[in-house]
Amino acid sequence: MADATATMTMDKGLDHTIIGESTKSFIDGQKGVLEYVGIDIDSLARESTFEETTFLLWNDRLPDADELDAFTNRIRSQYDLPDGMWDALRGLPHDAPPMHVLQTMVAMLAAYDADCDVQSREAEESKAIRILAATPTIIANFDRLRRGLDIVRPSADDTMAESFLRMLNDETPGTATARALDVCLILHADHGINASTFATMVAIGTESDMYSAITAAIGTLRGPLHGGANERVMRMLQGIDGLDAIEDFVLGRLSRKEKVPGFGHRVYKAIDPRATYLKTFAESIATETSNLELFKMSRKIEEIMESQVGAKGIHPNVDFYSATTYFSMGLAIDLFTPLFAMSRNAGWAAHAMERLEDNRLIRPRCQYTGPHGVEYRVDA
Repeated sequence: MADATATMTMDKGLDHTIIGESTKSFIDGQKGVLEYVGIDIDSLARESTFEETTFLLWNDRLPDADELDAFTNRIRSQYDLPDGMWDALRGLPHDAPPMHVLQTMVAMLAAYDADCDVQSREAEESKAIRILAATPTIIANFDRLRRGLDIVRPSADDTMAESFLRMLNDETPGTATARALDVCLILHADHGINASTFATMVAIGTESDMYSAITAAIGTLRGPLHGGANERVMRMLQGIDGLDAIEDFVLGRLSRKEKVPGFGHRVYKAIDPRATYLKTFAESIATETSNLELFKMSRKIEEIMESQVGAKGIHPNVDFYSATTYFSMGLAIDLFTPLFAMSRNAGWAAHAMERLEDNRLIRPRCQYTGPHGVEYRVDA
């Protein structure tokens, strides 16, 4: 029997397969470089805002002042949820995983959009803005509801980072904390064709809608091998009995050939440039919030890992210091990954809109290894 896959190359994790062209982000894993539309991540983290970075990813250029104001106002005008979605959020089980809640609510946004199936660039961007703007409102208020607190409606006067923190805590966030969150959103906004972005492209490639594509991405991000890694970092830190116990803990894991959460990356063999910047922020926020001991533990783990496996290209990734940063901000551990999604909405939508400009249905083949010619027989 002829096998159409006989002349194809097996690439189980698609590590060596290029599925298209993109202008969104460039990664050099050997040198530890990350750029968005040609601008290095360090410059964006120091100089930009999340809203401006989103505009950059969606339009392949930075906006002028008037364009940024207009774009920011479009986002802020969509912070609030339809009344039916507030009712749905209140009705969800309070013990539901936040990522499942986010996935459910983003899918529900489609039901309130008459242009859900319109696929013009303008319509797709409008959907992307609704998702981007609604996500912090969903995450923050679900957390409030499960804590037995009243919802806090978003304010159109806030940046996305400020809005999220204000709703979460029902108070004006400190300038340093709001800026730290804004930087975290920039650093997580895009990262090439990672698993969740690929899921977005597969869904949008069928000419499905933006809501379905982002919902697929959220479900993919939830996995512990992808977005859930930062939660495992924090749980690891909480399980270590102080600074004096770190060396035995790390060396013990390495001797048992167990992974240390937050170290190593599928792409980077040099230090993840996002981790380099986050380390500075983690120390600053930990100091301001009386969590310096947590930062010192993280730093000691990094030192030991560098001495033991750094030569093998295993270095801290973005999840390692983002865990310390988020925890110091007062976020519950199971909100770390939803916050990742809040940021990555920018990149997911950027790739979805880019894909639709030159679309081809993504349809890989699989090498069949089962039997042939099996007789149909039902045992008596």
